[in-house]
This record gives sequence, structure tokens and C-alpha cells, in this order.
Amino acid sequence: MTGRNDELTLTASKDVADQGLPLAGKTVAVVHAAWHSCGSYQVNVSQAAVYKRLGAHVISLAVREWPPGQSDLESPRWRDYISHTQDMPADERFYANMPASVFARPAFWSEIYWPLIHGDHARATAAMTKFARLPDALAGRTIDLIHCNHFFCIPAARNLSATAPLVIETQDVQALQYDLRNEGIFVIPPRAIYDELLETELEFLRMADLLVHLNAEEWDTFEKLLPEMRNALVYPAVEEAPTGPGGETIVIVASGNFPNTLSVEWFLEHVAPQAPHAQVKIAGNVDGALKARNPALYERWKHLFLGRVDDIGAIYANAGLVLLPTTEGHGLSIKAVEALSSGAPLIATPQAFRGMKIDPRALANVTLCENAEGFATALEAAAIAGPATNTMASGAARETSDTRKFYLANFSHDAYAEKIRDIVLPLVTR
Repeated sequence: MTGRNDELTLTASKDVADQGLPLAGKTVAVVHAAWHSCGSYQVNVSQAAVYKRLGAHVISLAVREWPPGQSDLESPRWRDYISHTQDMPADERFYANMPASVFARPAFWSEIYWPLIHGDHARATAAMTKFARLPDALAGRTIDLIHCNHFFCIPAARNLSATAPLVIETQDVQALQYDLRNEGIFVIPPRAIYDELLETELEFLRMADLLVHLNAEEWDTFEKLLPEMRNALVYPAVEEAPTGPGGETIVIVASGNFPNTLSVEWFLEHVAPQAPHAQVKIAGNVDGALKARNPALYERWKHLFLGRVDDIGAIYANAGLVLLPTTEGHGLSIKAVEALSSGAPLIATPQAFRGMKIDPRALANVTLCENAEGFATALEAAAIAGPATNTMASGAARETSDTRKFYLANFSHDAYAEKIRDIVLPLVTR
């Protein structure tokens, strides 16, 4: 079966609460990278929640790629991860990473170290999860379905169960991300090229029973690359941001991944200096990433940064204007979806809406800007006018705004639950 027959673009759908519990008595393992404070983590939370809603007993397996030897959950890295992921709704949570003994294995040097120094992150990260030591408590557990995230977690998923049906949520063409990463770091020649990174990614994806893609561009790409596989486009359920009451603040929300860092860097270099009346606040751990990449720029604008905040919903709730100065990245932007859900007025670049089947110009509360000059002009005008003059900034207006309606129709938990049910039941009951 080819993917075109499984185009599962989400539209407004009925609640599945009255459909029974189709996965009652089943155990579903959600396997994912041990990341927090980012869009991928929010997707993982939604996955666990929807499988519980469908009646399954849900296991979360968080896999750390690096560094080895920190299997003790009292180690600083695991304590940091666990402290920031208290909202993970799985029934049981487990953690895995490479033991220190991996350094004594010849395979470490050939499968991880050598690829890594040449920028072959695809092979290196997949090997890291392959060597991750699973908790003893998972030995012999019956797993009815694995919902795995990112191709490089597939080795860990298969170590968990060699036979359970495997759904892989691609979450972007990772080879593009790796190729972009190599632009910003030193690697020893010969440097891994995009085609090599992609071939490794495809090699692992062929191990899955179903490929789920988060956005239209990604789905189209993999449908062409892997036409023999079953491909499905399923927009993720993204936790909605509060729609009010609104406020005076102009905000950017960004985690510290590389594309976000480049986007914030662009904003500070080319937009902020041209909008002197805009008192922007930047929330999220992008501050540390920018400080490491461009210390001088960070020092100049450090007064704008809030750092990581525990209640990101409050940031959206009290914002009068949300900015999406997105210039880099591939795949769906979860932060953009969060902003859409808030219903707040947005100033955005076209790149912020990548992977969505929507013309953002059709959304009344979105100001779309093609370049830095246009972005700065729109921002300065909004800052001078003030949120009080914007009739779209109030809580009542945000609740019924165009962006809020688009979010509910495409990224709500109801729609996501129905589509996940439709695509996974054939795998579990076959």
C-alpha cells in the first residue's frame, strides 16, 4: 500500500470519547529522545496522552544519545531532564543511555566516534541509541505497539521489542538538520554529505511498519523517497496556549536548537535595531545557545531574554503580540502552532508556516513579512500604536480569531486522537 492512499491530513473531527476504548488492554511504548523544553517533547506528551485516551497502558522510554556513563537517574543530566518533564502523562516512565563500558567496545570507535568526527550524525546517533542500556524492568515486557520518534531511536525501539508493530514519527527530514549542523561546526574531512546522511535515514525508516509525518512537505518528501512504505500525514496534537486576557508584552518563544538560534540571531541583527520602540521579550532556552554561538550579539541584547520559563502559557496569555521571526529550519514549527492556538496577533515570516496547508495571508490576525525591513516596519508600527489599539489582541477576539480556528481544525487533541486510532488499530489487531 502506498502513502497517497493514506493521506491523513487533519480537519475538524468529532470527539472520539464516545467511540469506546479501542486499545484497552494493550501496552503502547512511546520511544523518544530525552529532550525537554522543545517542540519534539510537546509532541511526545501528546502521543502519550492520546494513547491513554484510547485505553492503552502507556510506557515512555526516553533515550539519551550522549554522553555515555550517566545511567544513574541521580546524575545531573537525568535530574535536569526529569525535573523539566513532570507533565509527561505516561503510566510508566523509563530512561536509557549508553553505559560507560561502551568505551571498551571496538564498535564504539567504529560506529560512533569515527562517523561523528566526520559529521555523519545519522550513523552516530543511531548507534548511540542501539548501545543504550534498557532498564531491567523492561526485560520480557509484552509490547503491543511501539510509537517511535526520529529514525535514530529505532535501534532502541527494536531492542525493546523485535516483533511489536512499529510506527515511526519522522519529525522532519533529519538529514537536512544534520547537514545544517555541519555548517556550524568543525568536522574532520571527508565530511559526510547530505546524500550519505539521507541514505542512512532511509535505511532505518524501512524497518518500520508505518511512517507518520508531521507536515505536508515532509510527507511529500518521504512519499517520493519511500513509495513502497505506508506513509501518513498526521498533524500533531499541540497543547493549546491560553487565549487571554492579553497584555502589553511583545514576545518571541524559542528553544535553543540550531535553527531557532539562527532565527533569533537574524532578528537581533536585522530587525530589532530598526524597531527601537519595540520592547520585545524572548522566552525559552535559546539564550544559552545564542550566548555560545554569538557572545557579542547576546551581550548587546541580553536584557531582552527571559531564559527558560516554567509556565510558557502565561507568556502567551499576557502577550499583546507574538513574533515568529523564523528564517531557518525544516519541518513543522511546534512553536508556530502554539502561537496560532493562542489567537494572539502575529507578525511572522512565511517560513514560520512551513509544512502547513494554509496561506497565512488568509488569516486576519497575521501580518506576513517577507524580509527584515518589512518585519521591522510592521513591528515598529505595532509598538508605537500599542496593543490597546489592536482590536484582535483582547481575549474575546483571540478566542474566535482565524489562527485559533485553524489550530482547532488541524491540531486539536480530538482530531489527532481520531486519526491515530484509524491508522494504528490495523497494526495492533492484525
